[in-house]
Amino acid sequence: MLFNSLEFIVFFALVITTIVVIKNRKFQHLFLLAASYFFFIFSSNYLVSLLIFSTVLDFYIAQEIWKSTDSKKKKRLLIISIMGNLGLLGFFKYTDFGISQFNSIAIALGQPEIPLLNIILPIGISFYTFQTLSYTIDVYRGNLEPSKSFKEFALFVAFFPQLVAGPIVRAKVFLPQLREKMESGLGLYQIIIKNRNLKFGITLVFIGLMKKMFFADNIGNLVDEIFLSPIGHSSLSIILGTVAFGFQIYGDFSGYSDIAIGAALILGFKIPQNFNKPYFATSPVDFWRRWHISLSTWLRDYLYIPLGGNKKSKSRTYLNLLIVMFLGGLWHGAAWNFVVWGLLHGSYLAIHKILSNKFPSITSHPFFKTKIGLILSIFVTQYFVFLAWIPFRVSDTESMTYSIQKYIFLDFQILDTITYLESHKIRVMILIIFVIFHFISYKKGNLPLLISNWKIEYWFMFLVGIILSILFFYVGNSEDFIYFQF
Repeated sequence: MLFNSLEFIVFFALVITTIVVIKNRKFQHLFLLAASYFFFIFSSNYLVSLLIFSTVLDFYIAQEIWKSTDSKKKKRLLIISIMGNLGLLGFFKYTDFGISQFNSIAIALGQPEIPLLNIILPIGISFYTFQTLSYTIDVYRGNLEPSKSFKEFALFVAFFPQLVAGPIVRAKVFLPQLREKMESGLGLYQIIIKNRNLKFGITLVFIGLMKKMFFADNIGNLVDEIFLSPIGHSSLSIILGTVAFGFQIYGDFSGYSDIAIGAALILGFKIPQNFNKPYFATSPVDFWRRWHISLSTWLRDYLYIPLGGNKKSKSRTYLNLLIVMFLGGLWHGAAWNFVVWGLLHGSYLAIHKILSNKFPSITSHPFFKTKIGLILSIFVTQYFVFLAWIPFRVSDTESMTYSIQKYIFLDFQILDTITYLESHKIRVMILIIFVIFHFISYKKGNLPLLISNWKIEYWFMFLVGIILSILFFYVGNSEDFIYFQF
């Protein structure tokens, strides 16, 4: 069930109506759980059994870990949780990839191939797996007391606004909100009426729809035409396609996150920000503080730090960065192009760390605090960020290599680029508007919050403007969100 579909609008309207009509707080939480499972079943049918398995596994294992005083037993239980969750994720996401790699070797050796299983990837499995794992690990570390209510924990795992593509929510953020509502004696409806975030939530939902349906889907047509067969294109065309894809995936994914966060706010829940003007990052580290924040902080807390982080030797720190981003790339998809993307970002982080260690006086020079220095830092950082988007978008090795070469080594040919600009005038205009929108967001800080504080008539006109822009420029088919495939 897509956020930008009529089915979701009807579904969400029914959820809100039911919560408003039936104010009993216990019923509301139980109803939200049932609605979340219905949402998942509607999206992925029988594969809801995997979601239930992860929920049951981590609920009971976390309780046993908390009750146990035997450190070895606690570790064994944690390993069972990790193996159970990652085993499911690995089977459904990487089995066919592993078979295809084995077959490549078998063909080279003249051996028979193993048939692919053609396994369907369950929607959202990468996200809810990391979510339940973080819960069990936090309980094991003693940072979180496990939930005593299975219903409460199940709603945390299955909460439908962020179930399919994040943000990855921590239990210590979500569970206290459920308990506060229970202890206050007020149902969700009463909380909503008193909550100033209602208008903010609606604003986020509309901005998310605009990012997806007006910006990302339109820009995506330009990207598809350029990268459908990139070999033979000029450098400027490759750069145009790369920049367009960078904003397409940003509009698509941040749009989903905005809708998820906004829908949660309308229901009375706060889930964490997932994007913060990433294309104004001034370093690779800064980029990952702004892009897919819930994943980058998860990788930091549950992978990078356990590996030793930067507490061991410098060479080990660089290796840890490469390992984390390699696995981060593999998390995105079972394909070598995602591994290349991850290793590129790992290299950026390692090189930035090397330069910071070797030349601290240069990297912290006051020049980089000036306007010119800031612009230079942003430009250099984004040059490499957009370079890494090429392997993310182009999976074919030959096409990927060609596109990267053209991106780096300019040929200054413009004829085919002019053809694209002429045939995609509206989409190029929409891309430019999106860049301006991103700049305004950067300058104004929390733009959605500012808009939500407008007078009601201006706010309503803004929402109507979004609806009209989608109606007039909608490409005519509802595209899946890009991160649904991960």
